[in-house]
Amino acid sequence: MSSPLVSYYGDDFTGSADVMESLASNGIETVLFLGIPDAGILERFKDCRAIGIAGTSRSETPEWMQEHLVPAFGWLKSLGAAICHYKVCSTFDSSPRVGNIGKAIEIGKALFGQPAVPVIVGAPQLRRYTAFGHLFAAYQGQVYRIDRHPVMSRHPVTPMDEADLALHLGKQTTLPVALADLATIAASDADARVDAILAGDAGILILDVDSTESQAAAGRQLWRLKQDGGYFVAGSSGVEYALLSAWRQSGVIGNPVEFAEPGKVERLAVVSGSVSPTTERQIRTAIADGFQDIDLDPVSLVGESGDRAIEEAVASGLEGLKAGRSVILHTALGPAADRGSEIDRLPGARHRLGQALGTILRRLVEVEDLSRAVIAGGDTSSHALKELRVEALTTLLPLPQTPGSPLCTAHGSHAPTDGLQIALKGGQIGTDGYFAQIRDGRRA
Repeated sequence: MSSPLVSYYGDDFTGSADVMESLASNGIETVLFLGIPDAGILERFKDCRAIGIAGTSRSETPEWMQEHLVPAFGWLKSLGAAICHYKVCSTFDSSPRVGNIGKAIEIGKALFGQPAVPVIVGAPQLRRYTAFGHLFAAYQGQVYRIDRHPVMSRHPVTPMDEADLALHLGKQTTLPVALADLATIAASDADARVDAILAGDAGILILDVDSTESQAAAGRQLWRLKQDGGYFVAGSSGVEYALLSAWRQSGVIGNPVEFAEPGKVERLAVVSGSVSPTTERQIRTAIADGFQDIDLDPVSLVGESGDRAIEEAVASGLEGLKAGRSVILHTALGPAADRGSEIDRLPGARHRLGQALGTILRRLVEVEDLSRAVIAGGDTSSHALKELRVEALTTLLPLPQTPGSPLCTAHGSHAPTDGLQIALKGGQIGTDGYFAQIRDGRRA
């Protein structure tokens, strides 16, 4: 296959789909694999200009990263893409022991032999902004500094208690962190200023993005700095949004493309492991719209009686589906129902919870021959999707009003899920009517 324009590794599945959506929407044919693919499945997508791997590193330890990211990054490097991106959540939530972004950057920096790794987190399309090194994110129409964000400052696993990204990364790596701030990248001599920063002691270079103008300026720097043999960068899907501007200006890509709406399905199955208030509102809205809600006990799903709890969940889901209703099986209705402290008492339980939800969803799809499904929760999606025996995803319908939550087409050798239409939604992503929107197969 010819060398792609960009390759990437997503630290969770919803974030990986976010990148795929942004690229596909702009005419860059993209495939997202659920691991390093074998030759057979890779051949099916040999013409893609962007190739990604959806991973789980957001919820993993540094030791896990050392074992798994080295071969993953090595395979991506072998593709010969101009840019190789380690994709993280736009809220940058991480810690020294869970989802350590600094550790991932260290691995990529060494593998690609770079003196410094650029990082872009701001993505105005997602209402994420960085200004003078500090991260801001929107919630319910208001923009908050990330350490004061109503959701992310209280994340059950990796709460964001620091908005200064250099200080936040400083807890995760010994690499020196430098900043190309808004004034620097907007200057008439921006190239010289950035080069001077890189000539110093920078191991990581954060590039501010707070608007379409600064995004374009940051993208131009990334494309200018690339090197032969591939250039490793890290950050949110703001990396792709920034590069799209540079690619379009340089004639590498054309105009955005339109996707046809796939239309409504009569029944939809949703599994949710999210405790976000956004997902809570979405579930309550769906219930009011005729979805049947099925409350699951997360502790039972990961405990000694887990197999029985899964069977009971499947039976409840099938009952609703056979009655002609869409179903939502959820482990929480908002932060007040969060049982994370109980779950964390059991080693590996959070991973098993995602796997249990994936198993439940696969059984519902297989028995009822469902053509469309949803997984809600970033960490949940990362582990649940593997249980569906899916090997790759492509974009079926981008959702410009809620970027980062597209409807996808699944590909693989397991017949019941090959061709399944599936949406992966992060906890705080989407409008209140998101589940009905996916059921109806409409853009807005």
